Amino acid sequence: MKIVMVGSGYVGLVSGACFADFGHEVVCVDKQDSKIAALKRGEIPIFEPGLSELVRSNAAAGRLSFTTDLAGPVSKADAVFIAVGTPSRRGDGFADLSYVYAASREIAQALDGYTVIVTKSTVPVGTGDEVERIVRELRPDAEFAVVSNPEFLREGAAIEDFKRPDRIVIGAEDERARALMAEVYRPLYLNSAPILNTSRRTAELTKYAANAFLATKITFINEMADLCEQVGANVQDVARGMGLDNRIGAKFLHAGPGYGGSCFPKDTLALIKTAQDYGTPARIVETVAAVNDQRKRAMGRKVVAACGGSVRGKTIAVLGLTFKPNTDDMRDAPSIAIVTALQDGGATVRAFDPEGMEQARATLPAGVVYCSDAYECVAGADAAVIVTEWNIFRALDLDRVRQAMAAPVLIDLRNVYRPEQVRAKGFTYLDVGRGSQPPQPGAKIAAA
Repeated sequence: MKIVMVGSGYVGLVSGACFADFGHEVVCVDKQDSKIAALKRGEIPIFEPGLSELVRSNAAAGRLSFTTDLAGPVSKADAVFIAVGTPSRRGDGFADLSYVYAASREIAQALDGYTVIVTKSTVPVGTGDEVERIVRELRPDAEFAVVSNPEFLREGAAIEDFKRPDRIVIGAEDERARALMAEVYRPLYLNSAPILNTSRRTAELTKYAANAFLATKITFINEMADLCEQVGANVQDVARGMGLDNRIGAKFLHAGPGYGGSCFPKDTLALIKTAQDYGTPARIVETVAAVNDQRKRAMGRKVVAACGGSVRGKTIAVLGLTFKPNTDDMRDAPSIAIVTALQDGGATVRAFDPEGMEQARATLPAGVVYCSDAYECVAGADAAVIVTEWNIFRALDLDRVRQAMAAPVLIDLRNVYRPEQVRAKGFTYLDVGRGSQPPQPGAKIAAA
């Protein structure tokens, strides 16, 4: 089939490369000349494991190509996927749909023959209706259908998620469009990937509901971690005890510095605004978003407390900057709030991340000292903080780290080390919710 991806960012590039790998003819379109030129040279603008090889092999096979010209490929396409950004709008936090609607107008002008227009971008309920209205108004003669096909890709595991999905959600009001989408995904259907056919609005809401629920699980276990610290319990054991219940499940029950990235922060805000607009406030999601914002700032205070209550004049090493491992994405990363809090407290911040340094330089406040590896980062530091659980931080030479530091203080915000192992090496060690802090004076213990 002939497929066009409008937008060659994270979702568009991963989806386009995977569709091409299935055997479809895919053209990725983007307005940025420099991005398209780089892609034609085989240079990938984002870090995603396996993506470079997938793009290069399918481009070499002639199944995947890149262009800034939208009209030509759209006129020949069976399906046109809209995969442009939908960032949070300034002022109210609602999804900014200007890129989606602009793409819809351009697509409308280029339609030739029956075409399915697919919203792959994460969009609020009713966006598909507006896309259909725009296209119908501009091209009343066109044969087309608008479908919602939300993505459920995890950064760092996107190719695996695309090729072996938990589910494929297709929201369509037109049977012909549904049949065409089944053909697009036929290679996955043959592998028994479940396809859920719904109405268009149901598909749009499913994406937001799924992300909001996962964000809620993360926030819940973070609150339990705070309680564990006060009562002397171990949040990892609590999470295991919860996760073994099949109704709850173990995934996303890992305590840490809060969620970030390109999806959860903006999608929870968009769902909150949509619910408010329809007069059905999502109070749980509102609280999740507020608690998560507070969480990131609280982690900065945790580091300050570990340094005796003040970091003024001290050097703090920050290990890991991206919001999660195996990506270079700095969007809403907890490290931003932590670094800002440390600098506000008068600290000098040294930082290292295996893949996120370039993005970090454009995102973090000025004055951060960027280092070439973890050991250079901790040299002369009064404390070190593990913010992102990259594998290279899981097996550091602790003797070498202690000798390099001015003071052996390690704050492990991802619980990647065993407390007894680190303390045996002479460190002052703090983690998240594993009882490494004794119950606070005056804490009440319920009577039996």
